[in-house]
Amino acid sequence: MSAIKINTIAHTPPDPRHPYMSGAWTPNFDEYDADKMEVIGEIPSDIDGVYVRNTENPVHGSIGLYHPFDGDGMIHAISFRDGQAAYHNRLVRTKAFAAEAEAGKALWAGIAENPRLSTRPGWGAHGSVKDSSSTDVVVHAGKILSTFYQCGEGYRLDPYTLEQFGTESWVPLDGISAHPKVDEETGELLFFNYSTHAPYMHYGVVGPDNKLKHYIPIPLPGPRLPHDMAFTRKYSIFADLPLFWDPEALAKGRHATRFHRDMPTRFAIVPRYGSPEQIKWFEADPTYVLHWMNAWEEGDEIVLDGYFQEQPVPGALEINHPDPRMGHLMAFVDENSFKPKLHRWRFNMKTGACTEGHLDDRILEFGTFNQERAGTKTRYAYSTTTKPGWFLFTGAVKHDDETGQSQSLSFGEGRYGSEAPFAPRIGAVDEDDGYLVSFITDMVEDRSECVLIDAKNFEAGPVCRIILPHRISSGTHAAWADGPRLRAAQAG
Repeated sequence: MSAIKINTIAHTPPDPRHPYMSGAWTPNFDEYDADKMEVIGEIPSDIDGVYVRNTENPVHGSIGLYHPFDGDGMIHAISFRDGQAAYHNRLVRTKAFAAEAEAGKALWAGIAENPRLSTRPGWGAHGSVKDSSSTDVVVHAGKILSTFYQCGEGYRLDPYTLEQFGTESWVPLDGISAHPKVDEETGELLFFNYSTHAPYMHYGVVGPDNKLKHYIPIPLPGPRLPHDMAFTRKYSIFADLPLFWDPEALAKGRHATRFHRDMPTRFAIVPRYGSPEQIKWFEADPTYVLHWMNAWEEGDEIVLDGYFQEQPVPGALEINHPDPRMGHLMAFVDENSFKPKLHRWRFNMKTGACTEGHLDDRILEFGTFNQERAGTKTRYAYSTTTKPGWFLFTGAVKHDDETGQSQSLSFGEGRYGSEAPFAPRIGAVDEDDGYLVSFITDMVEDRSECVLIDAKNFEAGPVCRIILPHRISSGTHAAWADGPRLRAAQAG
């Protein structure tokens, strides 16, 4: 193995009693560059691109009770070309990271704490937490864009080297939420944000030249907590979900989340470059949705797939921890508690009717598909399975929408994966002709790997396992960037 430790970050030791600062979630403080890594199997020569994953990686924890969404952003990236791979990891040098590095301690309370405990003003919709840029990651206009779920500034990095370029210049005053979408067909980036002041949500389009082209309000009745958006070739889709901050508590400066069971889920569908007057609203069953899968146009209808939560506000888990609030925290990041199911909504653009129903009764989330077909009808979708009681991915499920069949794959005992995007083979013809890519944290072998899974031979397991230079913290959102498209964008 050829690995160079570039840097060790000055940090506060993590709390070994905290379930999301220990075990598979133990944060990393070493930054590496590595190539010529040990490989179990053989790296295919027909894969060319970069797999990028964001990670909640606390450098100084947080003031009070730490929530795993509070962690500082750390990017792990592995690039493939000509049967070779190279790995890099870097903490995102956010403004908050720099401030806490200078202070040598946490300066912001996390989302599980009283915001008044923060010692400095914060960012985004919450207004008092740090923009850690640790939630989501996409690759657009030749660079990584890392984002924070409660709306932040957006940070840019080079996908191959993780060289950092600071905040994104076009981001509006209310920031950019996690889960902006890249349309690989047009090169456009679609994004949204949300806030505690009217109109409460905005939507924008950034061109392939990385310049803001379109920005409009999506008026809502009050502050909301959307987490994701979707798009078709012609339309962008947003949700007004009945789980949001309690208005009376918010007026007193407290961010207490409530699920309003008597309110419908509402969907706003607007042409990609449309105006607020062109928004069409639809009503559906009350739920909360963290993540959508894909959407497309089908005759007079728009079809949207995502993960419908059957219990958006779950009861606390019974755990042995000195802070009684930990049981609630653990439940809200445990899929087996809030019970997301793969679900389909159909919106008739002529009649205004919405029909919906589950596609699978298993607990599934964090879906991926072939992004080259985003916004059009797709046959195959890939979801993750989780360990009961934990925010840990244990395997994946491949769905075939044409046959209704599915296949399952386990990562193995004590092995926890990441969101696994689809990487098309060079010269691929079929929609599933390619690989799922994921980082694995192996608690049995005390190491981490990058695995490639042949999507056409899904249940056979990884075709190769690339041993990383260190065991990395478990993480969530990831993206795949096609090599030739990425290099063309970087060449200008």
